[in-house]
Amino acid sequence: MSDTPSQPDDELKGSEQPFVAHLIELRDRLIWAVAAVAVAAAALAIYPGPGNLYDILAAPLVVHLPKGATLIATSVISPFMVPLKILLMSAFLIALPVVLYQVWAFVAPGLYSHEKKLVMPLVVSSTVLFFIGVAFCYFFVFGQVFSFIQSFAPKSITAAPDIEAYLSFVLSMFLAFGLAFEVPVAVVVLARMGVVSIQKLKDFRGYFVVLAFVIAAVVTPPDVVSQLALAIPMCLLYELGIWAAQVFIKHTQAPDEASSAS
Repeated sequence: MSDTPSQPDDELKGSEQPFVAHLIELRDRLIWAVAAVAVAAAALAIYPGPGNLYDILAAPLVVHLPKGATLIATSVISPFMVPLKILLMSAFLIALPVVLYQVWAFVAPGLYSHEKKLVMPLVVSSTVLFFIGVAFCYFFVFGQVFSFIQSFAPKSITAAPDIEAYLSFVLSMFLAFGLAFEVPVAVVVLARMGVVSIQKLKDFRGYFVVLAFVIAAVVTPPDVVSQLALAIPMCLLYELGIWAAQVFIKHTQAPDEASSAS
C-alpha cells in the first residue's frame, strides 16, 4: 500500500477545448462587445446627440466663462470630430459592463474556483472605482478648478478655449482621477500576490502620503484645489485598500493555502 497521499481531482480536468474552438469563442465574444458599443453609440447619436454630449462635457467650464464667452474651434473639422470622439468614448463607457462580462465569460472556464473569487471582485471593483473617480472629477473638481483659474484671469483677457484642447484636458483629468481611485485595487493585488505584506503596507503610510501629493502635483493643473482633490482621496483610498486586502486575502485562498494556514 502506497504512503503517498492522494491528490484531489483537478476541477478543470476535462474542460480543455481545441485551439480553433477558443478562437471561435473569442471571435463571438468580440462581436458581442463591439455590438454593445455600436448599440450604445447609436442610442446616444439619437438622444441626446453628439453636440449635446459635448455641451454636457463642457458645462463645468462654460458656467465659469465670462458672460458672452464661448468655446471656439480652430480646426475646420473640429466641430465634427470632437463631438464624434465624445460619442464613441461615452458609448464605450456605457457598454463597458457588457465588454467586461464578455472578457470574464471567455477566461472564467479556465480558472479554478478560488481564482474566480479573486478575479471577478477585482474586475467589478476596479470598474466601479474608475467611474467614481471620473464622476468625482466632473461634478466636484472641474467646478472648483475652473472657478479658481478664472479668478486669476485679468479683466483685459477674454477666455475662449479651443474645443480640442478642452477635450484633451478633460480626458487627461478623467484618466488621472480614474486611475487614482484604483489605489485600493492595486493595494489588494500587491498584498494578495505576496509582493508586500499587510504590515509593510501599514508602515508605508507616511511615504504614500508624500507620494500622493507628488503625483497630484505632476498630473493636475498647477492649482492647490485640484492637487488636494486628488491627493486626499488617494490617501483615504490607500487606507481602504489595506482594510480590503485583509478581507480579500482571507476569502480568496486556494485550498492548499487555506489548509496550510490552519
